Amino acid sequence: MAATQGNGYWLFESPDIIEQIAQEHGIELASTTMFYYEVYEQVYDEAKTQWVSYGPEPSFKTTVHIPEHKVLAGFDVVNSVCCNSPECSLLSCSALAEEIQTNAHNLLPVVETAKSLLEAGRFNNAEPGPY
Repeated sequence: MAATQGNGYWLFESPDIIEQIAQEHGIELASTTMFYYEVYEQVYDEAKTQWVSYGPEPSFKTTVHIPEHKVLAGFDVVNSVCCNSPECSLLSCSALAEEIQTNAHNLLPVVETAKSLLEAGRFNNAEPGPY
């Protein structure tokens, strides 16, 4: 049986783990696309209107396998009520991509856009923060 525990961000370390779990449970992955996520080292606390440090839960081993080839699809803004676990996409889950210009993946083209929208309060009250 595969270890299903995630890392300090509550995500899987590598595609191999996902493939092993899918195989064990008879889940077909042929028509899926896997994405590799990188985490920004800070979150925006809308209540305090400030950026604060963000990182994995230190009691979990976090050794993410970085892909040999990466293609940037864009930047998302997610809430993180549980402090180190990405939760809802404010662009997709809260339907803000209908009001904010995004790319074909409902993502922002540059991280500076995400930061300026956060600081301007554009995501306030979309989901519980921080973001």
